Amino acid sequence: MKDHDSATVSTSIADTGALRGLGLAAIGVLVFSFTIPGTVFALDGLDPYLIGVGRSAAATVLAAVALLLVRARPPRREQLASYAVVAIGVIFGFPMLSTLALDHGASSAHSAVVVGLLPAVTAVFGVVRAGERPSRAFWLAGAAGASCVTGFALVRGAGRLTAADLLLFGALVAAAAGYTEGARLTRGMPGWRVISWALVLAAPVTVPVTAGLLATTDPHWTGRAVLGFGYVSALSAYIGFFAWYEGLARAGIARASQVQLAQPLMTLVWSGLFLSERIDGTTALAAVAVLVCVALTQRARVHRTPPPARPVNRVARERTPSP
Repeated sequence: MKDHDSATVSTSIADTGALRGLGLAAIGVLVFSFTIPGTVFALDGLDPYLIGVGRSAAATVLAAVALLLVRARPPRREQLASYAVVAIGVIFGFPMLSTLALDHGASSAHSAVVVGLLPAVTAVFGVVRAGERPSRAFWLAGAAGASCVTGFALVRGAGRLTAADLLLFGALVAAAAGYTEGARLTRGMPGWRVISWALVLAAPVTVPVTAGLLATTDPHWTGRAVLGFGYVSALSAYIGFFAWYEGLARAGIARASQVQLAQPLMTLVWSGLFLSERIDGTTALAAVAVLVCVALTQRARVHRTPPPARPVNRVARERTPSP
């Protein structure tokens, strides 16, 4: 009887942790939902390469200050490969490719719907790298969302994928890889330290490249450009990952990533409010379709093998080896 009660309590604690993880992931998604409109703002005067690389260089300043304040220990040698994937994925890959897609003519609304594929791609990386085993229902729901997004892109491209779509798909793969490795690292340390160290380790590339772009691209710091660049630097490239990585680590990469299916709908709202973009019926229908998949995937069961270790206190988390 005691064993049964203990199992019940353990299950309840696990469920509570998963719910908190989903809540944190939702906060991260809310922050990220402004990224594409913010990038459009930044393009009003700034070179796309400057935005793609420069936002990480600017965020590095915040990251370095935060790490110095807590006297954080540097990453261990065995963690460097994972940090390299995080840097390539979320510091270079997604920011650069998504900005170029917008510069190639993709609207904020169109990009938002295509980004709806990101949860499905992240789930695949979760299976490969984090030992997660989504159920068949989970995959069916995720595939339905992915099909809606792909169909939308084909309809918009008159039966073919445009260069902007290909750039967005490349951005999705890069982000999914960075999300997965970041979540794995977050099992052993706070999420904010993961993104902070990733930014600092990438600084030898991002800082000099940004300096060169500032000197050669003749940036025009209009009000919109400053606002957009400030947002994607401080929030999209840094603070948003605090909640996002914690959410992925606590709720499971495959399940928590599906919360991001709601991001297209939120970004459509911001695009209409702040960019005055007209949201037609096809775009709205595609966004609602992927949103419906959120509820379906959250009802599907996801197994994690082995379960992630979650140390009780922060000191223990610093000393716990990353899987």
